[in-house]
Amino acid sequence: MLALVTGASSGIGLQYATALARDYHTDLLLVSNQEKEQIEVANDLSERYGVKTIALYRDLSEQNAAEELHRYCIDSNLQVDILINNAGVFFFNPLVETSMKRFELMLMLHVVTVGKLCRLFGEDMCKRGNGYILNMSSMSAWMAYPGIQTYNSTKAFIYNFSKSLWYEFRPKGVGITVMTPGAVDTALFGLSPKYRKLAVKLTVSIPPEKLVKIALKRMFKKKKQGMPGLLNHLATPLLKHTPDWLVFLTYKWVGQFQK
Repeated sequence: MLALVTGASSGIGLQYATALARDYHTDLLLVSNQEKEQIEVANDLSERYGVKTIALYRDLSEQNAAEELHRYCIDSNLQVDILINNAGVFFFNPLVETSMKRFELMLMLHVVTVGKLCRLFGEDMCKRGNGYILNMSSMSAWMAYPGIQTYNSTKAFIYNFSKSLWYEFRPKGVGITVMTPGAVDTALFGLSPKYRKLAVKLTVSIPPEKLVKIALKRMFKKKKQGMPGLLNHLATPLLKHTPDWLVFLTYKWVGQFQK
């Protein structure tokens, strides 16, 4: 099997690539906008686990990135059996203080490219009658919260889009799974090392290795969705009904935890 993993040069994407190579002996097409790091990861995984790896530099926030990636696979005679849409960005900023370029980047990366990749590779998988797609959403999909208004909205798109596609793809033998983790111990959210360690200790944040293990198990079972951690399941109803006064209060001091 061949797995296409986006954002695979670091963080959760790197963990997906590693787990697929180590635990499932899956060949890898690793896509990232970090060219040097991506090549190093591909070489390392190939040497350690004896799988075939391809490191492909692509800026997935570009308008036609999905089409170009799909065309690359066709021209290279690569059959993608697993698609993991992991690439993402995060920023905490009021909308009117966010540059248009940064705003558009998140929309393109989380909405347009994810949607197009599911459309293009999903069609191929449905024609073959088998395949797996794993999309990364977030618990923030249920949050109306200032500062992350674009992030949580795009993650809500991924969540609902994926669950809707599950009904379309499942009868054709293709699984599509969406993961909605809470905080994950990576550099994505810009927390200082001190607060990252504290969050893991308090189980507010989970190690990416744990998330990936759960996600891949659910993906290969073609489950509709997954959310790791009992605390996250308990907190979800509260996120949907957070009182306005609490939102304003937390918004005032949350910035101090950023680097």
